[in-house]
Parts: sequence; structure tokens; C-alpha cells
Amino acid sequence: MPTPSPIRRETIALPEASLGTQRTWTALHYGTPGQGPKAYIHTGLHADELPGLLLCDHLGRLLDAVAARGEILGEIILVPFTNPIGLGQWVNGTHLGRFEMGGAGNFNRGYPVLGPEVAQRIGHQLTDNAAANVTLIRATMKTILADLQPVKEMDHLRLTIMKHAIDADIALDLHCDTRALMHLYLGTPLWPDAKDLAADLGSHATLLAEDSGGSSLDEALGGPWWHLAKAFPDKPIPPACLATTVELRGESDVTDALAAQDAAALFRFLQRRGVLAGDPGPLPALINDASDLTASDLLVAPVPGVLVYKVGLGDRVKKGDLVAEIVNPLTHERTPITATTDGFILVMRHTHNVRPGFQVAKVVGTEPLAHRQGYLLSD
Repeated sequence: MPTPSPIRRETIALPEASLGTQRTWTALHYGTPGQGPKAYIHTGLHADELPGLLLCDHLGRLLDAVAARGEILGEIILVPFTNPIGLGQWVNGTHLGRFEMGGAGNFNRGYPVLGPEVAQRIGHQLTDNAAANVTLIRATMKTILADLQPVKEMDHLRLTIMKHAIDADIALDLHCDTRALMHLYLGTPLWPDAKDLAADLGSHATLLAEDSGGSSLDEALGGPWWHLAKAFPDKPIPPACLATTVELRGESDVTDALAAQDAAALFRFLQRRGVLAGDPGPLPALINDASDLTASDLLVAPVPGVLVYKVGLGDRVKKGDLVAEIVNPLTHERTPITATTDGFILVMRHTHNVRPGFQVAKVVGTEPLAHRQGYLLSD
């Protein structure tokens, strides 16, 4: 009989945000720490994005089965809902899980930027041994995080997540968009090494940036590695954390069929990376090559009104093609919204009552756009 791989449930109490209330953060630990590659997977950072929660139910069942057979070769931390603060934010029956209603803003912004502090602490200790440098950098990042003294509940949550993921070889932050095709946000230095993840998931777009603005979680975890590689070009410093934001299509894509499909894809990816035993089979063909995030444009509404699309997800457009119209039913005026680059439609809104500045669509092209500079994300 095989020896089962260990499974452990960890529950951490967040500090009281107001008298008489307290929330907890819970993680499932599979395998033995330090035994092999480490993967950190969580979902629900934007707490109203539910496809990842259902995926974790399916993935957790798969991991329970392989743990019983002793087939977990590394360590996996699975957090099926990482944001208890956002899960509890309801107003008149509507769930509001993207922004912290106490004023802390977007739940996926404002994570600690560790690269510069690590560089100050370790410059004289780096060697020509890449593995030793990775060990040193991870230990230093852990020390910096341990020294932080958060006060607000949101900062405690950010720090809890960072402490569990900072030494991971793989860190997957599972999200979804409004209406969208499967896609990834990835640090530029991680490509093309991460082609296996994009191919297994069937990602239609992999959007690359070293710093997209806002210090999102994936860049807080991956960014220190390429910051340090640039700061010390004479020392071998690999991008040792494959940290990515996985966009699991749209908010309404919450079905067992899709969740099972995506869980199986992540399971195969973990096999390819040596975290799990077993043969993942041949790697599927990549749907589209990666592109720079600055080659993707966000089309926004210039006026209020009723949004009417003239295209669908995945449709290819040319610069100047009509993507949508905004209708004013009083004046019968229709304001056109046109593509600003050649590419395909990756993201669309799921609501049709728009105001000026609302994002209407994301078009993924191949040529960087001059106006796409600085903050590249949508809030």
C-alpha cells in the first residue's frame, strides 16, 4: 500500500476590524514542505469572481485522490477563497467584492514591493551559484515580510497571502473578467517558459508586462526576481517564481463542466512541473502567442447610454472597425466605438448601462501602442 501524502488545514484569524467581528483565512496544505517544487494556488481575491471557487472544489477533489495514493511529489497550498473580507460585502442583496469598502481600494493592488529592499540587504552576499542565490533571496524576502507590522485588517490579509506564496516556485492567482475568453497576465521574463501553463489552460491571450502598475499580487511575487536580475547583471538570478494572474473567462462562466476542465488542466500542469506524479500526456498546441500588454487597448465609453455590441468574443477586428454603439433613446443618437488597433476581442462588458469612462472592450493586438504607458490595468 502506498504511503499517503500529508494533508493539513490551516486557519488564521484576521484581527477584528470592528467590535464583535472577526474573519478567518483558511488554506489547505498538500505534501511535505521542502520536499519538491512548491505551488501556491488561490482564488477569490476579487471575491465576487466565482469561477475559481468552483474550480478549487474540483481541483481539491483531484488532489485529495492523489494524496491518498502518495503521488504528491512537492508541496501545494490551495486556498479556495482567499478574501473573507470581500466575501462578506453585500449591499441590498448585491455582492461587491472587487473593492474593500473600508477605503483600501482594489483587493488586488497595493502589495509590498520587495525588490529594492532585498537588493540593499543582499548585494554583497550574492555568488555565482544560482541555486544559492535563490535560497538567499527567498530567505531575505521572508525576513522583510516578518518584520512588517500591519494594522488594518486588509493589510493583515495581504501579508498573510504574501507570507504563504513568497517562496513558491509557482503562484497562481485565479480571477475572471466580466465576459471574456481564457487569458493570462504574466511577467515578461517568465515567457516563453510558461508556455506549458498557457497551452494546458487553452489561454487565448498571454499579456506580458514587467510592471503594469498598482503592484498587483502576481507582480509583487514575481517582480523582485527581475528587479534583482537587473540590479546585479553579473550574478545568476533566475525568475524563480512563475507568478501569474489567470483570468477564467467571465463572471457567468460558473459551470461544473468548465471548472472540471480547468482543474484537469492545472492538474496536468502540476504534473509537468514535477509537483505531482503521473504522465500529463502531450502538451496541447498554443492557441495564440504571447503579446506585450501595451499592444492591448481598452475601449471606453465617451458618453452615457445603452451599450449595443456589433462584435462577439474572439472576433477579429481592424483599426477603425465598429465594435459597439452607445444609444441615447431620447435623441436616437448612436455614438460609435471603434477599434484602435488590429486584433481580436478578448473582453466585453456584461452590463449594458454605461457611463463615460466605462470600459467597453479589450482588443488584443500585436504592436505596442504609444498611448499605453504607465498604469496598464483596469480598476
